[in-house]
Amino acid sequence: MTTSTAQSVSPYSIMTPGARPEWRTLGFWKENYEFVLAIVTLLALLIGWIGGEVTGALPGWAVTTAAVIAFIAGGYSGVIGAWEQARQGRFDIDFLMLAAALGAALINAWVEGALLLFLFTLSGALETYAMGRTRKAIESLGKLRPETALVRRSDHEEIVPVAQLVIGDVVIVKPGDRLPVDGMVVNGVSSIDQSAITGESLPVSKRQHDQVFAGTINGGGALEVEVTKLASESTLSRIINLVAEAQQDATPTQQFIDRFSQPYTYTVIGATLLAILLPALFLNESFDITLYRAMTLLVVASPCALVISTPASALSAVAAAARQGVLFKGGAYLELLGKTDILAIDKTGTLTSGKPLVTNVHPLTNHTVEEVMRMAASAETLSEHHIAKAVIEKAQSMGLELEKPIDFQAIAGEGILARFDRRDHVETIYIGNDRLFMNQDMNLSPAIRMIGAALQRQGKTVMLVVRRSTVEDTLGAERDWEVMGYIAVADTLRAEAAETVIQLKQNGIKRVIMMTGDNHASAAYIAAEAGIHEVHADLLPEQKLELVQKLRQSGNVAMVGDGVNDAPALATANVGIAMGAGGTDVALETADVVLMSSNLAMLPFALQLSRRANRIIRQNVIFSMSVIVTLVISTILLPILYDGFLLPLPMGVVGHEGSTLIVVANGLRLLRMRPA
Repeated sequence: MTTSTAQSVSPYSIMTPGARPEWRTLGFWKENYEFVLAIVTLLALLIGWIGGEVTGALPGWAVTTAAVIAFIAGGYSGVIGAWEQARQGRFDIDFLMLAAALGAALINAWVEGALLLFLFTLSGALETYAMGRTRKAIESLGKLRPETALVRRSDHEEIVPVAQLVIGDVVIVKPGDRLPVDGMVVNGVSSIDQSAITGESLPVSKRQHDQVFAGTINGGGALEVEVTKLASESTLSRIINLVAEAQQDATPTQQFIDRFSQPYTYTVIGATLLAILLPALFLNESFDITLYRAMTLLVVASPCALVISTPASALSAVAAAARQGVLFKGGAYLELLGKTDILAIDKTGTLTSGKPLVTNVHPLTNHTVEEVMRMAASAETLSEHHIAKAVIEKAQSMGLELEKPIDFQAIAGEGILARFDRRDHVETIYIGNDRLFMNQDMNLSPAIRMIGAALQRQGKTVMLVVRRSTVEDTLGAERDWEVMGYIAVADTLRAEAAETVIQLKQNGIKRVIMMTGDNHASAAYIAAEAGIHEVHADLLPEQKLELVQKLRQSGNVAMVGDGVNDAPALATANVGIAMGAGGTDVALETADVVLMSSNLAMLPFALQLSRRANRIIRQNVIFSMSVIVTLVISTILLPILYDGFLLPLPMGVVGHEGSTLIVVANGLRLLRMRPA
């Protein structure tokens, strides 16, 4: 079997496939050459052994020829890997196996040497096949995007390569076709199967102004989609790139093993040389027996199973997660999530649906509902906040005509202000919470505050709308405050949120903490519905960051947020998990784990997968080290205790290669893991 560190260029390296001769680009040979070499090695071994040692039917030259063929075919892949490593000044496991086989040949144990090379090549072929299944599960994402697209340009339609599409092109997507690009629906109504991108099991209805993603499948209606991202920048392309990078990002355990493997290899070489020299100098033992034992030691002490134990498991887990719409940006985060015991979670857009609705409009001082909504919605027209969108949608549903401000300012954690030109004066609209008006030195009457407090007790986000006019006169600027009314917005708890919290606690999360910039009453109301008992409200983005830093002092913290205003906290946590990443650049860039479907139910799955991956990695490491220790003891110590005992080289080979295949198969079990 061949394995390597993350920098290896071995022919069947797990992390980085090595260089292969150009003539091996033929399809069948490229995919199956290791199996072919293993078969050739076995046939030559059987012909030489049966025709020579068993029956004596073959002449000596024929037996020698069969042995040479077996060694060439069996050692071919190992020679390439060992040579590439040697050119970089390193010796790896390929070198150890080749040295053991050649040593066996030197003492006329060519059958054992050929058997070693056969099992070595066969295990490498099986390993390549098994790990190829994992890689293909990820690479299949690349086949989701069509190569061409039907585009409407001027007064005609034409088929163009997807790579040539530009932003603003209008693509026609027929029923049943895959979408070639990320874009916005400009015409048509249909349902889209987004499972390949977000992991959602049911098709999602799409209509004008809705966002769609490359690689998804159109349902029964034709759509016209305006390109909003180049093919190379689509969500699908970014997923493929990020998962490809994740394959190269070793876990902390793997990084340790990689650092350990090189000095360990030199230790094995040194121990083998001592196993040859010491008996020759101090014991009256046949050199053939000494060399045979040394070659057996060389085989059984090789850390093949140990080196491959972690990447086999981590890569399988990353692939299994990607298929379910959970994107790990590296094996390191897979391992870290599995160690999480504290989970901090944002409220709006994470625990809740993120689509708040205006539930109450309470006008004050002789204003009407229409006046309050018109001015509030006009002030919010330049805002990107989800609450602003709810206010605007409510005003539009009332048929109100909106105007755009001449100036707009968002004040983090407090609210917004917008200015309007009224010819003879400037009018400023303030919309926000109590903190906003305290900073503006505005004293609200107890009666007004009571109205807001009553709405807050219902678990709603409450905003006060205030108008302030600035009139220039001969005496200077005169400013008047005018309270227009309250607007209350409610964001409902996600249907899966409460069950998710229960499952998180069942899976070893000791503390589930809500952190939000919303007021405490609204946060407490949602937290109670979700079953969360620790709430931190009225937090600014920097305060969320400080809270995560404090939590890290008492455990491993995972932070779940929407990837925008939670970005500082996501980056500070041990593991940052973003919700709603379909097309959200900030989420893909900031978070370590992305729940593509915005489905909280995927969070327990990601945690279970990470914990199980960590368990399997520990199993593999302990098992592989136990096998090495057992075989080494059998090779070195048992001959001292039992005079004449000699561990057969074939038994050492079977134990060594068998343990390698077992840890690979154990890791590949993660590919089958699905959400409960």
